[in-house]
Amino acid sequence: MFIDQVDIYLKAGNGGNGIVAYRREKYVPLGGPAGGDGGNGADIIFEVDEGLRTLMDFRYQRHFKAKHGQNGMSSNAHGRNSEPLILKVPPGTIVKRKDTGETLADLVHHGAQMVIAKGGRGGRGNSRFASSRNPAPDFAENGEPGEEFEVTMELKLLADVGLVGFPSVGKSTILSAVSKAKAKRGDYPFTTIKPNLGVVQTGDGRSFVMADLPGLIEGASEGTGLGHQFLRHVERTRVIVHVIDISGLEGRDPIDDYRIIREEMGLYNESLLKRPEIIVLNKVDLVEDDEIFEQFRSAIGEDKEIHEISAATRQNLDTVLYRVADLLEETPETEEVVEETDHRVLYRYEKDPDAFKISRDDDGAFVVTGDAIERMFKMTDFNREAAIRRFARQMRSMGIDDALRERGIQTGDTVRILGGEFEFVE
Repeated sequence: MFIDQVDIYLKAGNGGNGIVAYRREKYVPLGGPAGGDGGNGADIIFEVDEGLRTLMDFRYQRHFKAKHGQNGMSSNAHGRNSEPLILKVPPGTIVKRKDTGETLADLVHHGAQMVIAKGGRGGRGNSRFASSRNPAPDFAENGEPGEEFEVTMELKLLADVGLVGFPSVGKSTILSAVSKAKAKRGDYPFTTIKPNLGVVQTGDGRSFVMADLPGLIEGASEGTGLGHQFLRHVERTRVIVHVIDISGLEGRDPIDDYRIIREEMGLYNESLLKRPEIIVLNKVDLVEDDEIFEQFRSAIGEDKEIHEISAATRQNLDTVLYRVADLLEETPETEEVVEETDHRVLYRYEKDPDAFKISRDDDGAFVVTGDAIERMFKMTDFNREAAIRRFARQMRSMGIDDALRERGIQTGDTVRILGGEFEFVE
């Protein structure tokens, strides 16, 4: 089964907690703090494996959780960092955040890697907070939570040549005739409901990958029919072979068919109209009036490259294949991928800005939200008074206290952060 789009849930590993510990050797008076840092949580990395062709593996397992970092230990021992969770994906995979639609990765080359979900930093032990004013701090940080979100994975086939056209025009027959691909075919619309790939070799030894793409209908650019499932795969192809049923036996006008599909491609992505294109008039063995060929050429334009073939009898197929191979040699690969370095880790993690928002709950409580303050909240050990005081200082330094005063907060009012409640005191 060909799977070309799937949603999955990712949870990177949390950082390990730092600990509070002290040196307690018998002959070392006032040994001082010795709490180690927690280890970093595991990242979730996507890696391209050219041996994969579909996203089938992600259909049955859609939740992926990476390991947490190890907690810090006494004697300033650092907790162990967790190894990244590496998920193998086929070439041509695009990864987007489901909530925002932001493209996180466009993975093409074998071995290319990208960190999709960043693991949390390990919390610092109490020895990291020692200072001349506080030589024996009695608090430590909890580990930073790993990133957690859903992503949408889309697969765009990496084919050199794409066969496009209305349903039942003979695309699958052409692919079967020129390669070893055996697509299911029948005398009914939308026979092909999934893309089929075939390796084509010309008589002079040149080869390329050809894709028979699901049939289009009017309105496909808006998702009608197979819609975007078809158009997504066309974006990767370097040469387009536009197949037309010139016999008209399906009751459609070949000229209208050509214009409709070109219009739908342009509405989806205007750059598709600039790709090298060959028009193939199929089923010529069923045409009784040769005048239809001249009518088509005059309506479409003399500048278009048109070939007359019969996939069923293999008439003129070799001529088309030689011409396609020539075009591929003249056409550079499409530049759609994210800039890559050495095909290894491409992700650049940036800290969240100290932005926050203040709103009011129905009971009048002030609710503070924001990535930075919520991360600090999760990394604070509220069982220790010193850690609570440090959290209060962080809120003041971020300007949250002043912002609350501007919103009219009074002493004794409730402040909520991630479900935790505090009483505001001037």
